[in-house]
Amino acid sequence: MAQTIRRGGKGVRRAAQASGTKRKVTAARRQTGSVIDQIIQWIPFSEETLHRILMALILGGAAVLACIVANMAGLPQLAEAEMALIASKSGFEVKRVEVRGVNRMNELKIYEKVLGQRDQAMPRLDIASLRSDLLQLSWVKDARVSRQLPDTLVVDVIERSPHAVLRRDGKLTLIDETGHPLEAVNPAKAKGLLVLSGNGAEARVPDLVHLLDAAPALRPQVAEAEWVGNRRWNLTFKTRQVLALPEGEDQSASALLSFARMDGVDRLLGGKVASFDMRSTDRIYMRVPGRADAAAAAIRADASAKADAAAAKTQAARAAVATATPTKAPGSKTAQD
Repeated sequence: MAQTIRRGGKGVRRAAQASGTKRKVTAARRQTGSVIDQIIQWIPFSEETLHRILMALILGGAAVLACIVANMAGLPQLAEAEMALIASKSGFEVKRVEVRGVNRMNELKIYEKVLGQRDQAMPRLDIASLRSDLLQLSWVKDARVSRQLPDTLVVDVIERSPHAVLRRDGKLTLIDETGHPLEAVNPAKAKGLLVLSGNGAEARVPDLVHLLDAAPALRPQVAEAEWVGNRRWNLTFKTRQVLALPEGEDQSASALLSFARMDGVDRLLGGKVASFDMRSTDRIYMRVPGRADAAAAAIRADASAKADAAAAKTQAARAAVATATPTKAPGSKTAQD
């Protein structure tokens, strides 16, 4: 019987190599499956819950992708514009503006900021941006903008309070308790307010308030305060008398308190002393107007009196000498002759 021999079959080496590769793949699959099984066992979720989480992530990613595509296509802007148009046709647009809390500042400045929002649909009104614009006004400390449907915009303003007047380059500017400038004023409007001067004085207003609190009895008497050399204060009272205080927060407060005690005992304010210098820690120097001139005049008068006395004495001595010396008569002869 004839035997058919097939050609092209796998050789022994190829078969062995294929068998080895198959074993490696099977072992890798077993190892990978065991690792995944261990990871699943560590996760505190059941397999069904894990599937739900994965499905939610997939759906969330699809929703985010849809939003990105919609934004790129401009669909939200179109929808917003359509809603604003519908609201405007329904009467929900800004027709009236109501401003509250304005007492000192010019109310027209607020209306200049707000009236640009009129005839706008309520949904498109940018409340945050409008509030930021109002806070740029010098008198506005804080502001709140709210909608009062259907057509009213309400602006509640908290004003800054004028605390003092800053004098610089011959001009007067109102400032609040923090040194924030409010507006330029004339001397009549600044009457009765504390006047500050000196470079950097507006930044030292809180320190000055703390200093004057050390002597409450003197605080109403202070008319001006000068920040000298960025180091210390000179206080001018309503009596136009000047008090020079030392450097340092504690040192100046202690000196002011000592001056208040001395004024309570000796009534220094309103007296003849024009200026008090307390820059030295152990003594106080006082200057009385005209006292130096009077002293100089007294010295000159004393010197003149002494000169007159000396001249009189010299004249008297000369007279005495002239009297004691005999005079020779004309034509007379002496005994010797």
